[in-house]
Amino acid sequence: MSFEAAVHAQAIEIDRLSLEMTAASGTGHPTSAMSIGHIVTTLMFSTMRWSPDYPNYPTSDRLVLSEGHAVPAVYAAMATLGVMVGKEGDRRKLTTDDLSTLREWKSVLDGHPNPMEGVDFFDAATGSLGQGLSVAAGVAKAARLDGTDRRVFCICGDGEVREGQIAEAMDFIVDHQLTNVCTIVNCNEYGQADRVSGQQSPTVLAAKFAAYGFEVISIDGHAPDQIKDALDRFTAISADTNAKPVAIIATTVKGWGCPSLQGGGWHGKPATGDALEKALAELNEARIDLTSALAGTDQFTIEPPAQAPDRPLPSDDLLTLSEAMKDLDMESVLHTGKFATRRAYGVALRALGATNPDVVVLDADVSNSTFSETFAKNKANADRFVECKIAEQNMISVGAGLSAGGKIPFCSSFAKFLTRAYDQIEMGMNSGANLKIVGSHSGITLAADGPSQMSLPDVAWFRALSLATDHRGNPGCYILQPADAYAAYSLTATMAEYEGMCYMRTLRADTELLYSDDHVFNLGGFETLAQGRDIVLAASGIMVHEGNKAVELLDKAGVSATLLDMYSIPFDTDKLLDIVAANGGFVVSLEDNYGGGLGSAIADALMESGDGFELAQMYVDRIPKSAKTPDEMLQMCGLTAQDIVNKVMALLGVPV
Repeated sequence: MSFEAAVHAQAIEIDRLSLEMTAASGTGHPTSAMSIGHIVTTLMFSTMRWSPDYPNYPTSDRLVLSEGHAVPAVYAAMATLGVMVGKEGDRRKLTTDDLSTLREWKSVLDGHPNPMEGVDFFDAATGSLGQGLSVAAGVAKAARLDGTDRRVFCICGDGEVREGQIAEAMDFIVDHQLTNVCTIVNCNEYGQADRVSGQQSPTVLAAKFAAYGFEVISIDGHAPDQIKDALDRFTAISADTNAKPVAIIATTVKGWGCPSLQGGGWHGKPATGDALEKALAELNEARIDLTSALAGTDQFTIEPPAQAPDRPLPSDDLLTLSEAMKDLDMESVLHTGKFATRRAYGVALRALGATNPDVVVLDADVSNSTFSETFAKNKANADRFVECKIAEQNMISVGAGLSAGGKIPFCSSFAKFLTRAYDQIEMGMNSGANLKIVGSHSGITLAADGPSQMSLPDVAWFRALSLATDHRGNPGCYILQPADAYAAYSLTATMAEYEGMCYMRTLRADTELLYSDDHVFNLGGFETLAQGRDIVLAASGIMVHEGNKAVELLDKAGVSATLLDMYSIPFDTDKLLDIVAANGGFVVSLEDNYGGGLGSAIADALMESGDGFELAQMYVDRIPKSAKTPDEMLQMCGLTAQDIVNKVMALLGVPV
């Protein structure tokens, strides 16, 4: 059998399995899967260097299915090849019988790619469209940093490339000369509700990719020889950083091989009953017309991946903040008693770069403000600094790809700007990405720039993620709000050691130093800065300093207050409840963001205890405006030390 006939035969078998598994499920996208059957066959049975027994081997070529709803085609190929699936302790080869469990809650076969459910053939959860190409770029960047020749293939839908993040990823791939990424656009003409716009036609898409700096190859996505020639061209230039990255524009048919399923109306709609029988008969006719044989894998050869190189291990010799500042000839700054947490973050990154070769720092064109530039200014770290420019969505997804490639990515930007990437962050969590996200200029004390630059809903949003349990059994995300430079430095190192997602807020202004080098900060912890007996002030970030002032004012008024630095969400609930109980059951939460964050976390803890506690929450309860100073902003939002005192007195029923 010729290569062309073999691809047709196997693609038709994949299409058949796609139809049958979605029919058994009663849900799914068979026609989308059928539009990529030939491409998936050529990739997985011939072009990619990988092992079905070890699908996530460190040097294996990777397939990122950005068009995640078309995943039945990949599942069908995996079952045919007997790819290993399942979680640790329950690994086995996927079979065609397993395909009937598609979308069942106990099945490894989710409705969209989900590596955390036991399918580590995939690097990332995809299906929220527009993100896969960025992930592929991150995996490719990790390969370049490791010095391997891993190649990464990414299949996107034609409607999907309308998403702005695709343009961000295209820019990034060209900027970073990632010729080891092959972009494949599946042009089947249909989105969900209707045909795609003319702006997503194969001709226009080819012109767009060419304008961005890609070498464009336009093919019939159901012609095996054309698919192979295009992929061969990519493999020929994939290691040449002076070449243009390749984009393959593949014209396909949604529901190929089954005329009765083509056209509009079949997106996300399995064929069942008579419709299924008719479609299967049409596929058989296509098989007879294009090949004289049933599918057989003996016509293909899968090249195994290269031996993985030894990975360098991190060192335990991390400098203290004082030592790191001395190394930068900046030790005298600490003697002033003030240092910005954002600057301490940059110093920590530089120190981590010297001890952990897997730390990679990404920034979105604000490195001189986030101080991630401190990492890059050390020449030994420079190749691990990834400038993403003003493209926060792409930055987060590239970070997820770097994580899949074994790196520890720190993604930095203004905290406000990260809100553009909430979807990408959630998909990173779903992927099990080891992402460290750091937002500077957080909260209202940014002051003069006004509300458009202030991160105010971020803590509440990230707290929602913290309430979920990830695949490791840990909180989906830790939220960290260091109140001083020592805390910021230590928590940056703690994040690097922890496998899982973290979000840390840093402050623009210099803040008073509260701790020292020997202080240890743990995820889930908090610190007692003042010991009282009448009431607890539970504060985070900048509000710790305002709480300090309030403690002094309350002491003069005869009220003894305990001050807690609640630098982590989640936190040790039992420890907090004990402290509140020892302070008469009264607590006031202090935070410089909209509600739903720290105060809500404390409220949940108090409610679950069932004891008689009283809580007053202080947070930003109005849309602020510009102010000249942080103090003016705190006054505007009713969060000054005096405001805290007034709240405490009201809660205790003491006249002011």
